[in-house]
Amino acid sequence: MSRKKELLSSAMERTSEWISSQEIPSDVTVHVGETSFSLHKFPLVTKCGFIKKLACESSNDLNITVIKILDFPGGAEGFELAIKFCYDISFEINTENIAMLRCAAEYLEMTEEHSVENLVETIEVYLNEVVLKSLSKSVKVLRKSQDLLPIAERVRLVDRCIDSIAYGVCQESQRNEDIVDWWGEDLAVLRIDMFRRVLVAMIARGFKRYSLSPVLMLYAQKALRGLDIFEKEAKKMEAEQEHEKMLILETIVSLLPRERNSVSISFLSILLRAAIYLETTVACRLDLEKRMGLQLRQAVIDDLLIPSYSFNGDNTMFDVDTVQRILMNYLEFEVEGNSADFASDIGELMESYLAEIASDKNINLAKFIGFAECIPKQSRITDDGMYRAIDIYLKTHPNISEMEKNKVCSLMDFKKLSREVYAHAAQNDRLPEILSDSDSPAAETAEETLPPLELSSYKSELSKLNRENQYLKLELIKVKMKFKELEKEKAFEVMSGSDCSSSVSTASVVKPRLPRKSFISSVSQKLGKLINPFGVKQGQTKPPKSRRHSIS
Repeated sequence: MSRKKELLSSAMERTSEWISSQEIPSDVTVHVGETSFSLHKFPLVTKCGFIKKLACESSNDLNITVIKILDFPGGAEGFELAIKFCYDISFEINTENIAMLRCAAEYLEMTEEHSVENLVETIEVYLNEVVLKSLSKSVKVLRKSQDLLPIAERVRLVDRCIDSIAYGVCQESQRNEDIVDWWGEDLAVLRIDMFRRVLVAMIARGFKRYSLSPVLMLYAQKALRGLDIFEKEAKKMEAEQEHEKMLILETIVSLLPRERNSVSISFLSILLRAAIYLETTVACRLDLEKRMGLQLRQAVIDDLLIPSYSFNGDNTMFDVDTVQRILMNYLEFEVEGNSADFASDIGELMESYLAEIASDKNINLAKFIGFAECIPKQSRITDDGMYRAIDIYLKTHPNISEMEKNKVCSLMDFKKLSREVYAHAAQNDRLPEILSDSDSPAAETAEETLPPLELSSYKSELSKLNRENQYLKLELIKVKMKFKELEKEKAFEVMSGSDCSSSVSTASVVKPRLPRKSFISSVSQKLGKLINPFGVKQGQTKPPKSRRHSIS
C-alpha cells in the first residue's frame, strides 16, 4: 500500500511539474482532500461544468484562486486523471481506473454539453465496447465500483456490470461447467450486498440455483474467517465487526439452494456453529437445523459436536438442544414420508453422540434422558451403544441416587444386548443391583397374553404413537424457541417505553400470544392417547411401563 502511495505521489508531482512548465502561470489552486493542484482556469472551465459553475457563481470576485473539494470520488488520484484529460496529457484507460474516471467525470460534469468528445463520452465508449463485453473485466470494474458509491450507482455503473456478469456467467456455464472455479474467486472479494445482487441477477437470467453452492461455500470460507466457532472462549471481535459477519452469514443462508444435498452437511454444520456464535436470528438457525435434519444420514459425529458457547450462559460442553432439534427434524421428515423404518446408521450415530455428551460432568440427568428418548427404537439393532453411553454417564456422575440410576438404565433393553456386552453389564458395579441379575420378563409376558392379531395391531399402533410423540416434541421445542425470541423482543419494547403506566406489569407485557386453540386441542388429545393408548381398563394387560418414547 505504501509503495502504491509513493508511485501515486511521484505521478502527481510529474503532472504538476508539467503544468508548471507551461508559459502561462497557474491561476487557481484546487485542494482535493489533503492534496493541492496548481492549475489554469481556462482548460478546466472549457471541459468541466462543475468548475464553470463555481466560476460563474464567483463572478463578482474575478480573482478567485482557491477551490476546495472534500468528497471527490477516487480522491486525488481520480482528480489527477480527470485533469490530465483536460490538459490533453496522454494516459491509459483500463479496468483499474475506468470506474474512478467515470465517477470523476460525472462529478466534474465533463459532458458533451461543455466539450465535444468529453470524458463522459470517452469513458462510455470504452465501457460499452470493452468492459461490458467481457465477464472478467466486468467483475473487476464492479469490485472497483463498490468503493465509489453512491455516485457509481447514479451513473448505473453497478447495475450494468452486474447485468453483464449475470449474462456472461449464464452463457459460459452452458459451455464450461467449471466456470465457478475462476469467477468465484473474484466474486468472493465483493461486499455482501454486491455479491447477493450478482447472484440474484444470475438466477433471474436462468442460472441454476443448485450450481451456486461452490461459490457460496467459497464466499463463506473467506468472509467468516477468524471466528472461533470450535472453541467455548468469549468473543474477541469488536461489536461492529461481529454485526457485519452476522449479516453476511444470514445472507449466505438465505441464498442456499433449497434442494436437498445441494451442500454438504459438514458445511451446514460450520454455518450453524457460526450462526449460534454470532447470535443470528432464530429463523436463520432453525433453517440450518432443518437442512441438517434432512441430510442427517450423511453426518459423522464431528458434525454434531457443536460447542455450547459460554456467553450463552450454558456451562455444558456441547449444545445438546440444537442436536436434539436436528434429530427431531430428521424424524419429522421420516414420518411425513410415511417411513417407520428409521435407518440403523442414525441409531448408531445418535448413540455415539450420547456417549460423547455422557462424559460431560455438567450435563444434567433430565437433558441426558431427554435426548436418549428421542432416539427411535426402530433405528437400534442392538442396545450395545445405549449401554455404552449409560455406562459412561454413570462413571462420570458417580453421586447420583439409586432411583436416578434406575431411571437412566430404563433407557435400554437388556434383552437387546449382545452376549459380550450383557456379560459386562452383569458384572458392572455401577448398574443398580436389580438390573445386574437378569433382564425383566415383563415385556415377554405382555406380548404372550395378547393374541397374534391383537399383538400385530398393538405393535402397529405403538409405532404410530412413537412417531406422533417425536412430532409433538419437535413442535414443542419450536414453540419454546419462538417464545424465547418473543420474550426478548417484548422485553426490549418494555425497556424502550419505561415511561408507560406503572399499573401494567412487565410479566403481562412480555407474555406472548397463546398458540391457536386447535393446536392445543390436538396436542391434548394426542397426549391423552400416549398416556393410555388403547384405553386398557384395570385388570387388562398393559404395555410395559418402561416404554422409552412415553412422555413423562
